[in-house]
Amino acid sequence: MDQSPDRPATDVHGHEHVRYDLTGGVATITLDRPEAMNALTVPMKAALLEALERARDDAGARAVLITGAGRAFCVGQDLREHAENLDAGTGLNDTVRGHYNPIIMAVTGMGKPVVAAVNGIAAGAGASLAFACDFRVAAENARFTMAFTAIGLAPDSGASWTLPRLVGPAKARELLLLGTPVDAAEALRLGLVTSVAPDALAAARELAARLAAGPTVAYGAVKQALDFAAAHSLEESLEVEADLQDTCAKTEDHHAATRSFLAKQTPTFRGL
Repeated sequence: MDQSPDRPATDVHGHEHVRYDLTGGVATITLDRPEAMNALTVPMKAALLEALERARDDAGARAVLITGAGRAFCVGQDLREHAENLDAGTGLNDTVRGHYNPIIMAVTGMGKPVVAAVNGIAAGAGASLAFACDFRVAAENARFTMAFTAIGLAPDSGASWTLPRLVGPAKARELLLLGTPVDAAEALRLGLVTSVAPDALAAARELAARLAAGPTVAYGAVKQALDFAAAHSLEESLEVEADLQDTCAKTEDHHAATRSFLAKQTPTFRGL
């Protein structure tokens, strides 16, 4: 495992409401605006994207954890800021294409596992952010709400793509049209979350640490294979699998793990 030094939590982009911390190979990105339930302003969205890009490029980060401070994960768009844009006649101010889409692509395109610690309410784009992650660990009091239609809007931040793949097209249609809140127990039953825990952050950290100690090149290949297969034929997917397998077979992790398996030893992965 990469032994890059840990780095304490720091503000991102000169913005106090997004923090970045590297500990034990896990890059933790914290939305830290608890008084507003981590609602996203334009500067905060810019800082979140910068933090995700930093995690992507950080050689010491083997897995990524996203969470929120206080009693919410993230309630999505800051509606006060949005109302000001409406009053000024600028509408959405291109924030979907300019901010939300790049954030979701940074999460889904991350060549490392991404875990969401959903510590409370996740609504609108905040819920969509969680759905884009590879794993979602929810607190017992967590709640997901697709709040878009409640204010006369369509879904964004990938919800129309991720939700059907998580819960099926019929349930996704119901959740997006009606905006009915889903509690943690129901989210687990539906497959919206990976697990529910009394302390979501602690459980998510444990999962992220486990992933950080694993074969990160192979994890990245799994993500690529799944994303490609979602929109391509079996024949095309078999070709991509072959290419990815060739890449993984050349890694030090694969060679060392094969030798460890034959020697009946536990492999140590270095992400190389």
